[in-house]
Amino acid sequence: MDLQINKIAQNIYEIPMTEGMNVPGRIYASDKLMEHIKQDNAAQQVANVAYLPGIVKFSMAMPDIHWGYGFPIGGVAATTLDEGVISPGGVGYDINCGVRLVRTNLEADYVKSRIKPIVTNLYNAIPSGVGSSGAIRKLSKQKLKKLLVDGAEWAINNEFGHPEDLDHIEDKGKLEGANPELLSSRAIERGLDQVGTLGSGNHFVEVSLVENIFNAKIANIFGLYEGQIVIQIHTGSRGLGYQVCDDYVKTAMNAARKYNIELPDKQLACAPIDSDEGQRYLGAMRCAANYAFNNRQVIASLIEKSLLKALQTNPADLGYQTVWDIAHNIAKIEEHEVNGKKQKLCVHRKGATRAFGPQSEVLPEKYKNSGQPVLIPGDMGTESYVCAGTEKAMEVTFGSSCHGAGRVMSRRQAKKKSGKRKIFKELEDQGIQVMAKSKGTVAEEMPFVYKNVSEVVQTMHDLNVTKKVARLIPLGVIKG
Repeated sequence: MDLQINKIAQNIYEIPMTEGMNVPGRIYASDKLMEHIKQDNAAQQVANVAYLPGIVKFSMAMPDIHWGYGFPIGGVAATTLDEGVISPGGVGYDINCGVRLVRTNLEADYVKSRIKPIVTNLYNAIPSGVGSSGAIRKLSKQKLKKLLVDGAEWAINNEFGHPEDLDHIEDKGKLEGANPELLSSRAIERGLDQVGTLGSGNHFVEVSLVENIFNAKIANIFGLYEGQIVIQIHTGSRGLGYQVCDDYVKTAMNAARKYNIELPDKQLACAPIDSDEGQRYLGAMRCAANYAFNNRQVIASLIEKSLLKALQTNPADLGYQTVWDIAHNIAKIEEHEVNGKKQKLCVHRKGATRAFGPQSEVLPEKYKNSGQPVLIPGDMGTESYVCAGTEKAMEVTFGSSCHGAGRVMSRRQAKKKSGKRKIFKELEDQGIQVMAKSKGTVAEEMPFVYKNVSEVVQTMHDLNVTKKVARLIPLGVIKG
């Protein structure tokens, strides 16, 4: 059907309510980005999400929005706890896919001359690719279940990283209420030997250079400065998370029929939050989220050990410290203001990053005055950004922002367009050393596959949803 989309202010578009929608749709995008967004069905998905029972304010989309399963990737929706629903499609298959940023004391000139051996050592230290496993010894089911409850704390207790890391992870790396007994035997089996592995697709580890600082005061709080080397880790809950979603999509489809929930797309299948089905999905999803927090913690530790060995340096000189670790495929119970009153909501963020502003109760003391770090990676050939959450984000987007550039081309189209191009050589000519399990993975993630990340970030900056703090450029990348 023809979808009406009205520009109501600079960088803000609205989809008016029609019959069946409980709230309007709202898309945050520049005029140029909006032209890309209109080329697939993502805007229609924004309208579809507005049908969810209990949704409040708007069905929202960030400027990196593109088509996804049920919800658009880049979608945000908050539902009430008494009348609202939870939808596995509003979280996605890679539960708690997210990003960790680690600062170091290393500087550009020192690392550039050593980038090939550094990338080679990282590639050898971190299993990557489809089905990758074996970063640590295969866990027993009992140990895995403990990990699913403890999250990143499990890694710390097993000598992967440092206790102070937990203060710099969203929710300290552990969602309460995780229940491993709610996972299928297949999900458990898939999680036994994938801890500390990168996977494939858009997942990566990147050695990045801080090229520009936009806000010196906040950058200083984050521990960032121009010419500095930092590490980005982008991965999620691997096969375990995928299986949890796959299992509970089926549960949600049955629940939608059981509770007579009418939806325009079966992929929006959902269950009332206070139902048995809704609570079981939340308990299982939290397990997968904790698995992902732990996964990034283990990988971060493997990287630290690799750098210490490759550079023959010591921890004090390396200065390896977690800046922040965020989720961008998750549903959380949070308190937000609606119609002048604070209430608890279930906030779905699918391909969207939490962007809580200054003085938020959930932030560590270090970030109380700055707002939380918001990490927005580009692709392996373009820049990434570190931003900070704002009070405005809390008012207009449930404390949410974009999570990346957003695809404009399918993986199949990307491979076809790459053709016989010497893509590793192209990247090396740009000063970027890339190692990957397959050329196909790199072809799927080339820069032309994505929107312009700088324009995506600038859109949210201009709206004052996030503030730009630093711009990073890639020097070395490992992929699946």
